Amino acid sequence: MNAETEPAGLSTGTRGAARRLAVPLGVLAAVAAAFAYVGSVDPNEPGHYPVCPLLHYTGIYCPGCGGLRSAHAVVHGDLTAALGDNALAVAGYVLFAALWAVWAVRVARGQQFRVALGRPQLRVLGAAVLVFTVVRNLPIGGWLHP
Repeated sequence: MNAETEPAGLSTGTRGAARRLAVPLGVLAAVAAAFAYVGSVDPNEPGHYPVCPLLHYTGIYCPGCGGLRSAHAVVHGDLTAALGDNALAVAGYVLFAALWAVWAVRVARGQQFRVALGRPQLRVLGAAVLVFTVVRNLPIGGWLHP
């Protein structure tokens, strides 16, 4: 591409970075759209979203129970309510934001980004989700109920 066909104000490096950021920005747009929808359609009102089948049939809270209410509270800036609805989901939102930021910076710089979780990390993650699920279903974990 020569100087006549190159858009004004964009160098080759800037265009390359913008092109590389297309996927991270697309992921961010999809997540933002999902949060915007959950923020506008209140999951606290019955009938807007399906009921958790595990909770409905067994009375047991799954690790995702309260996740939509938590996302709704985050959108509305109520972190206390978000943590009360599903603390694990809030931790997931924070982890996603941190990983997305690292991903975007590395991609903009032309570096590769890869999250490689080995068996030990997956076991720790699985154990954390299991402990969260068990504790929130015990009488002492009532504060973790959505």
